[in-house]
Amino acid sequence: LLVDEYQDTNDCQYALLQLLAGAGAAFTAVGDDDQSIYAWRGARPENIAHLHEDYPALKTVKLEQNYRCHQQILAAANTLIANNPHVVEKKLWSELTAGEGVHVICARSDEAEAEQIVQDIYLRKIRDNKKNSDFAILYRSNFQARTFEQQLRELSLPYKISGGTSFFEHSEIRDLLGYLRLINNPDDDAAFLRVVNTPKREIGAATLAKLGEYAARRHVALSVAAAEVGFAHEIGGKPYQNLQTFIQWLQTMQRDGESEPPLELLNRVINDIEYDDYLFELHKAPAKIEVRQKRISQLRAWIAKLQEERFETLDGLMQHLTLLDILDRQEQEEDAIQLMTLHSAKGLEFPVVYIAGCEEELLPHRNSMDNDDGEREERRLLYVGMTRA
Repeated sequence: LLVDEYQDTNDCQYALLQLLAGAGAAFTAVGDDDQSIYAWRGARPENIAHLHEDYPALKTVKLEQNYRCHQQILAAANTLIANNPHVVEKKLWSELTAGEGVHVICARSDEAEAEQIVQDIYLRKIRDNKKNSDFAILYRSNFQARTFEQQLRELSLPYKISGGTSFFEHSEIRDLLGYLRLINNPDDDAAFLRVVNTPKREIGAATLAKLGEYAARRHVALSVAAAEVGFAHEIGGKPYQNLQTFIQWLQTMQRDGESEPPLELLNRVINDIEYDDYLFELHKAPAKIEVRQKRISQLRAWIAKLQEERFETLDGLMQHLTLLDILDRQEQEEDAIQLMTLHSAKGLEFPVVYIAGCEEELLPHRNSMDNDDGEREERRLLYVGMTRA
């Protein structure tokens, strides 16, 4: 009987182990109490102590040589985790000596931190000829990924988010960027289909199917076909009126889009389609609505920044975003910078690791600072992150 990752077992699993092992106690348990980071789902690192109490004849074998990290990283990690109590004292060591060690950077804000890290990645790619997949950015909570996504997109660096959803994949962000795409390019059928019924405009699937058939016969885009008089004879009635209301609004926005700055157009879209009311009807729960509205505010701030620095017109901004989407699709699975939480990174390794947000209330997390057990778990979480490199 072999039990791996023993430090992450809970009370039920330990009881199950005792039943399976029986009186003979013929089993091997492999674990490291310094890597127990799942207390929030019931893991009890003290189960390692219970083993010694319940099975006094148990033989302990220390595996202290580390084959991943060089000695400078291990020295820092050992100093950190020495602040925690241990059932079995150990000290990791390595024969690897090459490496830069641990660098600590200070930043004024999360945006400044993300900018420093992404610029450092860009420099190392050029200077050291490293691949994108050589780099990992680790953080305590998924919301921290947003600032890195924006900075990585600015430099056209492909990335992949593990264990979380990309900021640009959230439905409200896709909706609003879909509107901007369609305003900029009336031939974008994918954007048309995303937004034509968001919010609901009583334009049913049957109407859109007929529109698709008509557009195919005419060899024109959906938004162009919808505006043609000939299509009125295909459906007529209220569905056609609802569609025309949307098309007329869209044509006005497309005309204005030639001169209005991107942020002003985005704000007009949000107000004209009453998107806040749509979110309320869709989600009901105030907490969910607040999260989505916060993302929209972040989108506004990002577009405002791009508008101020580089793209004064909607066409320039959308060309930039289209290029980034193409790069994402081409390289997301092949060679991409990894973004993930510290919990998701356990068991993985990377040549270069950045740990973001090492500050009170982020790491250690605010919910863990009220008791010793919480602080010890946060310390173990940082230890796990440091030993990914």
